Amino acid sequence: MITKLRRFLEAHTQAVSPEDKAHQLKLAAASMLLEVVFADETLSPQEAELLPKLLTETLSMSQADAQVLIDEAKKVQGNATSLFEFTTAINAEFSLEQKQQLLLAMWQLAYADGQLSQYEDQIIRRTADLLYLKHSELIHMRNIAIETTSHTQ
Repeated sequence: MITKLRRFLEAHTQAVSPEDKAHQLKLAAASMLLEVVFADETLSPQEAELLPKLLTETLSMSQADAQVLIDEAKKVQGNATSLFEFTTAINAEFSLEQKQQLLLAMWQLAYADGQLSQYEDQIIRRTADLLYLKHSELIHMRNIAIETTSHTQ
């Protein structure tokens, strides 16, 4: 597990081309979303359907690319030891707006099945702290997610 984590971090720090760097950032973001999906140890049909859609919207990618990224992120995410390794890369490159959009996507996934587990809530709150987002931004993104989820159900 440590070897795979080291390879992930080395790949990020050694990413030379803009394409490699962009891919590593997308992988980190997808891994963050998977943290929420698997926080309650169940992948609901709603979450499975919403995840690729959120990736296409949040990271501006095609549906096919989103599915490939999800598969790759599952491998990386399963070997992760903490949220810090993902948020470090995101903090270095994402704008405030991009961080807020990622947090919004995390909240949307958490509420996708109609229930917010305490583990999903904890992961999102820790992520917001690690992304240096204010509590008011955390609450604002949560409220948007609740509002949009209630309209789609």
